[in-house]
Amino acid sequence: MEDLAVGAFEKVASGIYLEGLAVDYKRDVIWYSDVIKGGIHGVTPEGKPVTSFNESRMWTGGVMMNADGSVLSTGEHGIMWNNPDSGKAGWLIEELEGKPINGINEMWPDGTGGIFFGTNDIERIIEGQDTRPTAIYRLTTEGEAIKLADGLRFTNGIGYDPERRRFYCNSTFDSTRAFDVGADLSLSNQSVFLDKEDCDGMTLDAEGNVWITGFRSNFLTRVRPDGTELPRVETPAGSITQVRFGGPDMMDYYINSVPADGGDTLKEGGELTSENSFLFRGRSEVPGMVIEPARFTLG
Repeated sequence: MEDLAVGAFEKVASGIYLEGLAVDYKRDVIWYSDVIKGGIHGVTPEGKPVTSFNESRMWTGGVMMNADGSVLSTGEHGIMWNNPDSGKAGWLIEELEGKPINGINEMWPDGTGGIFFGTNDIERIIEGQDTRPTAIYRLTTEGEAIKLADGLRFTNGIGYDPERRRFYCNSTFDSTRAFDVGADLSLSNQSVFLDKEDCDGMTLDAEGNVWITGFRSNFLTRVRPDGTELPRVETPAGSITQVRFGGPDMMDYYINSVPADGGDTLKEGGELTSENSFLFRGRSEVPGMVIEPARFTLG
């Protein structure tokens, strides 16, 4: 595979509304979700289809790897796992505080083998109604779910910088928030990190800069840990829901693009049917932060 020039993009896959995104470093596969058409789909960096699963499951907003090669995926009722090699699948978590889960959106490793994740109100999303407040949790490798923050408008992209002990969360329709992270991985000192109402997906680069997508924005916003904005990265037409780094040198990145009005259409309960959402590969000037896999023991 030839390297792209910085600023150039190559189309890798398509669907109706692509959301979740994970780079499988071991298999060299890109896993992505389509929240409307359904399913988790794997392609090579060149765009060759590998396999798909959970094809009838809609509303998967987050995808992440587990150390055994299983793919974790969020959505309605909780987090599922699927092992593409064995064909086995199951639920990682289905309840929170003794109650069935409405929805879970994005995930990020916590550095101990567990994950951070944010809830979302899929019930109201399906109805096209205003969503209820959501929360951030940490799930330990022992299966304990610990609430870290609540009262957020709509948790979306999240990221954790262990070097600076900083946690970031996109509260969609509001702003990107930043938290200090304690030695016990608790969150404190919540503040507005970026005033961006359409903030959606998120990742970090190797320098600790935060890359933020917007469901109304055809560019990537980049912000230093101190809040200083860097020059934005222009992207192909449409809007961007998620971004992840990959490639041998971690300087390739993958973005999910959607129609410019697609996010607002879903928010208002409208219907999307055309396959004009795309997964693109681009090239960065700096390497990305490696997203380590979770280390859950799965069935």
